Amino acid sequence: MRKFILGLGIALFAVSFTACSDDDDNNNNNGGSIVDDESVKEQYYSGGKLGTAFISTSKAYEQPTPAVENSGMFLAFNRGEKMFEEMFTANTNGGEREGLGPLYVRSSCIHCHPGYGHGKTQPDGSFNTVDVGNGYLLVVYNPENNAYVSWLAGMPQSHAIAPFKDPLDETKITIKWVGYTDEWGNKFPDGETYSLVYPEVTLPREAVYVINRGYEDATTTNYEVRLENTIGIYGTGITDAIPDDSITAQWKREEAAYQAGYLKHWNSAWFENGEWKSFYSNARQGDGTKYVRRYTYAMSRGPILDAAGANAIWNITNVTRSDRRYHYLDLNGKIYATCASQDPEVQAGFADYISKISNAEEHPEWFTDNVEANIYNYLTSTNLPIEMSDDDYINFMVWHRGLAVPAARNIDNVTIQQGKKLFEQIGCAQCHRPSWTTGSDNVQDPNNFKAVDAKSANYGKTLTELMPRYPNQKIWPYSDFVQHKLMMKNDIRTGWCRTTPLWGRGLHQICTGAATSDRLHDGRARTVIESIMWHGSAESDARASVEKFRSLTKEERDAVVQFIDAI
Repeated sequence: MRKFILGLGIALFAVSFTACSDDDDNNNNNGGSIVDDESVKEQYYSGGKLGTAFISTSKAYEQPTPAVENSGMFLAFNRGEKMFEEMFTANTNGGEREGLGPLYVRSSCIHCHPGYGHGKTQPDGSFNTVDVGNGYLLVVYNPENNAYVSWLAGMPQSHAIAPFKDPLDETKITIKWVGYTDEWGNKFPDGETYSLVYPEVTLPREAVYVINRGYEDATTTNYEVRLENTIGIYGTGITDAIPDDSITAQWKREEAAYQAGYLKHWNSAWFENGEWKSFYSNARQGDGTKYVRRYTYAMSRGPILDAAGANAIWNITNVTRSDRRYHYLDLNGKIYATCASQDPEVQAGFADYISKISNAEEHPEWFTDNVEANIYNYLTSTNLPIEMSDDDYINFMVWHRGLAVPAARNIDNVTIQQGKKLFEQIGCAQCHRPSWTTGSDNVQDPNNFKAVDAKSANYGKTLTELMPRYPNQKIWPYSDFVQHKLMMKNDIRTGWCRTTPLWGRGLHQICTGAATSDRLHDGRARTVIESIMWHGSAESDARASVEKFRSLTKEERDAVVQFIDAI
């Protein structure tokens, strides 16, 4: 892709819980009066001076940061972008993009992240993940304890390379959008109306391969399904530069707000009595060091070098690399392997399949006279051939940490500044904290990745040595990086969801080609208004802000919407 870099008092939770200030820059005001104030102009730099790209076209999410260019990493960035955009295949003839499968979720990253943004909301119908743009992942869990079922992966695969069978039959999985009426009748006091919908997902037992092969446990007759949409990936590397102690301080402030009654819910499983109760760590590839949680809706990940992207480039495609020479099949690790190894049709095709992967000299355990054992040993192996080179993975992470945030648009417009003030006054900034300041950006890698290929130009180097950095930047993500509960109908698994950064979201439709705004964790909100009103449950942490939003005039509500779309 061609790149463009054009350099160019807040609501309180009593008990000293304060949201932060504001700042950023760009100059296309769409007419209207302009606020001539340097502190306002600063707000255009959403990702700081080192992390902001000044372009608002359909390529706005795809730009490298100034830090990438300043550090001479542009070539690595472009090569990493290829890893994101191009499809992997099951080709075994020495092709550049081989290694897909034996099971997989999607064949490329861009399938889930159209235009590098959030996945597009899908219509009523079957759960078809072949088309680029469907970023939905199925969340299949036990409603008694909210734990993922063990017979699927946490991000369930639905595709397979022959002779293996698809773990899920997507033609039997359906999405249906259901209308919802809130306690206010989907109407503001001045008569303006809105509509709300939420998705229901049906995953019948007959769609599940291992159940069809006879696997049963308590959850095969008692499971629930939700949808989660992929998030935008631009700017993630910049938020990785926020110091751990700054994020911890934010959690402390919000715990104090909860204790004082200004928040209705608190995830004490993660944070309690001013301290982290649960950290992210990686003992399999790393050394088990504990890191502050900061990424994914569930806050299941720590620093970006071992967060969603580093994980997904492996487990979405099942393309192995030097530090992950095993397959991602199901959370148990052996259920799919057992069922497939006993499947006569899989057995019939396995010899031809495995002959293209390896040979008896390298892996005698895959070439015995016992085909069932051969299949099982292959699927559960931790010594698979390496399919992604160290250099490709390093370039991918340079790209991932090097994606810029689009500059805010029209931020010095008087109406948009009015919307910003209202956004703060009604309390939205309590969770959508406007700004943060990055630290020295000492890059952390729980994975402890080091290039081990002697032919690599980066042989012996670690990921932490090779990344773009964003020290001492004032940034404007509009997130507190804390979990809250909105108590929505057909809510996210567990109900806990990290506050999604708002920066750049106003460009979603331009960048992805989506028909609607596609906000919230499952894309249920088709407009900004719908997104706000889904925050309004009586037990929601954001209830008070929604009540105040409802009391605004239409002109004021429109100003808030324009502000949210501008940042």
